[in-house]
Amino acid sequence: MSCPYSSKPNQSASISNHRDVEESIHTDFKDDMSYGDYLNLEKVLSAQHPLSDQHDEMLFIVIHQASELWIKLAGHELTEAISNIKNGDFGHAFKVISRVKQILGQLTQSWGILSTLTPVDYLKFRDTLGHSSGFQSYGYRKIEFLLGNKNAQLLKVHENDPSVHQELDTILNQPSLYDEALLALKSHGLPIDDSVIHRDFSQPYQHNDSVLQAWLTVYQNAEHYFHLYELAEKLVDIEDSFQQWRFKHMYTVQRIIGNKIGTGGSSGVSFLKKALDISFFPELFDLRTQL
Repeated sequence: MSCPYSSKPNQSASISNHRDVEESIHTDFKDDMSYGDYLNLEKVLSAQHPLSDQHDEMLFIVIHQASELWIKLAGHELTEAISNIKNGDFGHAFKVISRVKQILGQLTQSWGILSTLTPVDYLKFRDTLGHSSGFQSYGYRKIEFLLGNKNAQLLKVHENDPSVHQELDTILNQPSLYDEALLALKSHGLPIDDSVIHRDFSQPYQHNDSVLQAWLTVYQNAEHYFHLYELAEKLVDIEDSFQQWRFKHMYTVQRIIGNKIGTGGSSGVSFLKKALDISFFPELFDLRTQL
């Protein structure tokens, strides 16, 4: 019986389940760069070296390697955003900050894949990790520093790699994304305490009332300060996405290892929970109560 919604009975029977390779498609790469060459896929796809014979260790390795690539891109984009805001190019800053938001969403989704790893299966190869831990991710540390969560103590774990240590130390002592946003407020005539503008950027940012009042002025006069208002909302997008990533990380770890000590020596879940209390842009959330 033919499909009641089709005017041509048995139309599917005449469709070939085959696609010819078009003659124009390039197939000879003896002297030409291929897709694999451009992406260095030989190195990327040969970088997975499980230390056990357990099937699920490959999942664990690939998830973390892929995450590090996304983290690297996020750091690349945040560095550009900082430069854009410093130079007054808000349009491009908004573009790359929006991209970082999507990257963080991608990273959050990856925890869902990792959560298919059961506690029993993880324990079969966990000991092979030794003291290696995501806490040692310099890409993640770079993102935190770029966003403003400065902590010089965290550099110690990277002392064994001089080039990484130097890069992170440089970022630690430079204005973060939020610092540049506050400098932008000041440049637009909004009163910000000198103690904020000329502070030691290697130190954790502390809530400041002059900053809160400046952001309140921006929100209460959004049409006049539209670029600053839009910047503030982009920053909130970043923190929102970052906190979802943090939460999903914590919950996935809790689901797989419970309250065990982390491989890197941290208290595990309780240590990850503390990160949820850290805000990159505290005044942008406080102002909502006062609007």
